[in-house]
Amino acid sequence: MDFAYDTRTEELRGRLLAFMDEHVYPAEAVAEEQRAALASPWDVPPVVEELKAEARRQGLWNLFLPDGQYGAGLTNLQYAPLAEITGRSPHLAPTALNCAAPDTGNMELLAQFGTEEQRKRWLEPLLAGEIRSAFAMTEPDVASSDATNIETRIERDGDDYVITGRKWYISGAMHPRCEIFIVMGQTDPDGADPRRRQSMILVPRDTPGLEIRRAMRVYGFEDHLHGGHAEVLFDGVRVPATHLIGEEGSGFAIAQARLGPGRIHHCMRLIGMAERAIELMCRRAVARTAFGKPLAGQGVVQEWIADSRVAVEQLRLLVLKTAWLMDTVGNRGAHTEIQAIKIATPRTVTAIIDKAVQLHGAGGVSQDFPLAELWTAARTLRLADGPDEVHQRSLARRELRRYA
Repeated sequence: MDFAYDTRTEELRGRLLAFMDEHVYPAEAVAEEQRAALASPWDVPPVVEELKAEARRQGLWNLFLPDGQYGAGLTNLQYAPLAEITGRSPHLAPTALNCAAPDTGNMELLAQFGTEEQRKRWLEPLLAGEIRSAFAMTEPDVASSDATNIETRIERDGDDYVITGRKWYISGAMHPRCEIFIVMGQTDPDGADPRRRQSMILVPRDTPGLEIRRAMRVYGFEDHLHGGHAEVLFDGVRVPATHLIGEEGSGFAIAQARLGPGRIHHCMRLIGMAERAIELMCRRAVARTAFGKPLAGQGVVQEWIADSRVAVEQLRLLVLKTAWLMDTVGNRGAHTEIQAIKIATPRTVTAIIDKAVQLHGAGGVSQDFPLAELWTAARTLRLADGPDEVHQRSLARRELRRYA
């Protein structure tokens, strides 16, 4: 990558690249070996805590937060190339830097909308990497891509709220240090404005009535290092009214504020995943021979590599433009570009990784290379944070309004 970033970003990039080479890549195999020897597959391998301690020692910590009070104070444009680097090892690097979803979005939400008490109780230990969190929005019984469909109830009862509902694919919920859930549900199911019916509330994991029912698999993977994706039951869960985030009816607006940065962070990391796939593709191509010549000499392989390089450069520019717009005109002003990258990046990166899988043959779908898990992560992001079709619908409507 030949972009000339500002001095601070370049300095952080250099340190982060060295951290990846010296610590993260060597830890990938170690983490898997250690996890296999743990009493529970959800327990944290010791090497992960070692990575976190080293990243914090080197000042590579909470880089995602633009608020200098809580994070590194980087703009979205400054953070983009750093998040890209972490995407090359998506199960270890973001966690090592305390920049992993869903904690990043939850920390941003608490920093922006939480009360002083909520920030003290939950944000500070999240910032310190002492606990993990989950964001409970998606439900199995409704089309959750339309947030107005959410059926979970959050009902006021004196000085408490009572939460009843079922969620699934709640990322991070299987992690043993996941101590807090941010739950979205309806406080006013009969309200005239469908976008003012929802609220968000904090639910500690040990609250009676909260049941982690099972770990959901993603294309056969359980994402142990990430913290899994759980089905969660809220059966008359009672929490103090002070656990409400913002005011009643503000859940939809808070969700939109949370998802904007989350979407671009995913896209930043996806570019790093694509870069690693291209690197693996090139190494494989020059090392393997088929039908009398190296794979690198096969025309179709050259096309795959060339097309992948072009696609990544296009995506990077679009993501950087989006980051710049978010910094200069805000998330609302960058709405079209946020949706554009959310449509284009997972789709394109999935295709690039698929080519790398094909080039590796049986190895591409094995545990000996990271490609199968990279493909799964990229393909899943065509659903997470809103499926392609929802963003296409919204973006098209915005374009058409200019001609109506």
